[in-house]
Amino acid sequence: MSSMKEIEKEYLKENLPIFSPGDTVKVYYRIKEGEKERTQIFEGVVISKRGDGTRETFTVRKLSFGIGIERIFPINSPRIEKIELVKEGKVRRNKLYFLRGLSSKRMKKKVSTKK
Repeated sequence: MSSMKEIEKEYLKENLPIFSPGDTVKVYYRIKEGEKERTQIFEGVVISKRGDGTRETFTVRKLSFGIGIERIFPINSPRIEKIELVKEGKVRRNKLYFLRGLSSKRMKKKVSTKK
């Protein structure tokens, strides 16, 4: 193992759920507003995962009042309190960028649930 991987090992989170693109997740993210800190829940469909080790990120897309919002989260960020798997999706692709052009009704049809 290289020395870089040994150093990164300290910063990796261990209690993460296994999820993949197409799954619906809730990300509990700590936000600092002035002096206060609060937890914001961001729930949506995972449209991509990339990287490995401490550089691993995932993108979550949700629809809010008819407008699509995407957010990229580093998996090992200390700001993430927890990641909760809401629903497992069944898709045939690894990157779901085509969901950007679909309405919520069509998006739900494309990302079917596992049985």
